[in-house]
Amino acid sequence: VSCQLVPVHLWNVVELNDHTSFKRSHLICCVDESVKCVISVVINVDAKKFVGILLTMSPVEPALPEVPEHAPYLLIGGGTASFAAARSIRARDPGARVLIVTDEADLPYMRPPLSKELWFSDDPSVTETLRFKQWNGKERSIYFQPPSFYVSPRELQTVENGGVAVLMDRKVTHMDVRGSKVKLSDGTEISYDKCLIATGGVPRNLQVIERAGEEVKKRTTLFRKIEDFRALEKVSRELKSITIIGGGFLGSELACALGRRSADLGLEVVQMFPEKGNMGKVLPEYLSNWTTEKVKKEGVTVLTDAVVKNVSYKDGKVQIRMKDGRVVKTDHVVAAVGLEPNVELARSAGLEVDSDFGGYRVNAELQARANIWVAGDAACFYDIKLGRRRVEHHDHAVVSGRLAGENMTGADKPYWHQSMFWSDLGPDVGYEAIGIVDSNLPTVGVFTKATAKDTPRAVTELSGTGIRSESETEAVAGAVAGAVAGAAGAPAPPPQQKEDYGKGVIFYLRDKVVVGIVLWNVFNRMPIARKIIKDGEEHADLNEVAKLFNIHDD
Repeated sequence: VSCQLVPVHLWNVVELNDHTSFKRSHLICCVDESVKCVISVVINVDAKKFVGILLTMSPVEPALPEVPEHAPYLLIGGGTASFAAARSIRARDPGARVLIVTDEADLPYMRPPLSKELWFSDDPSVTETLRFKQWNGKERSIYFQPPSFYVSPRELQTVENGGVAVLMDRKVTHMDVRGSKVKLSDGTEISYDKCLIATGGVPRNLQVIERAGEEVKKRTTLFRKIEDFRALEKVSRELKSITIIGGGFLGSELACALGRRSADLGLEVVQMFPEKGNMGKVLPEYLSNWTTEKVKKEGVTVLTDAVVKNVSYKDGKVQIRMKDGRVVKTDHVVAAVGLEPNVELARSAGLEVDSDFGGYRVNAELQARANIWVAGDAACFYDIKLGRRRVEHHDHAVVSGRLAGENMTGADKPYWHQSMFWSDLGPDVGYEAIGIVDSNLPTVGVFTKATAKDTPRAVTELSGTGIRSESETEAVAGAVAGAVAGAAGAPAPPPQQKEDYGKGVIFYLRDKVVVGIVLWNVFNRMPIARKIIKDGEEHADLNEVAKLFNIHDD
């Protein structure tokens, strides 16, 4: 027999009835793919003599493929929406076999802590452990579940009672809708019965950076994934200056996080953006200006009205020149200028991409085709109250993923949820928002003095959770329906705009109807806000509506 011998240096001693001892060593070979042979060399230990060779042969169990050929439920993308869908599918179909395919090297995890709590950790090994203390002091991991929660992709087709498997470091490059199968980057094909596209988005870059050359690009971070957090955390300890381009949620959160550690590290932190203040596209001007002052107090140099003209690398520094002539020299750049929905599969799949908002157009049940659903950042859905929208926040990923999973198992439910989002500028200032919050809309703000309990830290100490308000339902807000309907008394004088906006409610209006609400250091009141927007009524006195949020309670 021609085969390759693999020595296994394990000797075992066998004694017969006459107490003669034999020692046996094994050499393992494979005759072909289906038969395994074991050659045993036997020696008489007592007589120190060679006894003989024993040959045994047995069938080999066929090896299961690393990538399953078929997945009843195939989820493309390994983010929050995909994980929420997997949990939802398994809840309704306990024996379901779910395969998640992700181009990342990590199991599904939550993204918000990457720009929030992880930066405030005292653990020097936080970039490896990815564990952090929430504002309430409780520790947790950014991963939704430990590895033991999942089954191996190799075993998904055979494991009893099914399970959820994650195929990492693999990218779906082609989708055959008619044949109900996808092709991976290595050429492997996987067929499916039902498929979810939850590909999320990719960070936008500035064209001036793209054109600046390799020296600039290798000193630029587009912040999105775990590897980006690790890289930027390392940069913050090794270099002397970091400049953040972008004044939105991500840019402002990273600016505060880096600014708070700047004094200890001897790090210069600069934030620049074209608006007049931080989060100027979302917050009314007076509150945006107040927020900018808050960011400055964290140790950040904030440059407003800053439009980048060109970026270059000279004398060991990245030089950012603005249209008004100002120049910033820095060691590293973070471009936090928005997200582009990942619709790479649209062409091969023949799926429609919305020309206004981007993302895959889906119906009210989040369906793009009979057996294809879309959830999360990549879904452009129709909101029965606010029109067609695309939302890029954690709560939307959770709720839309969960609903897609339910509908993949036959629920046939429409998407009615008004998703919310939140942002924390450190542990002391935070806000939650819902609906259309656009600073170009007319706004009415009602504020009052804050107390020690009106902070993100305090609310998480009370609730025990770090990911706030991610699952409110319409039923929770039902109790306030009558109060909301009755809050239309005589008009009151406009609220006084105080210099210290401790806590309050900002209403965003379109045609005199509230279409968006920001709760500024007001927490656990999102069901009320959701109910107000859902009702879509005119309110003559928003001061009275603001009282529903109990902002005047101590």
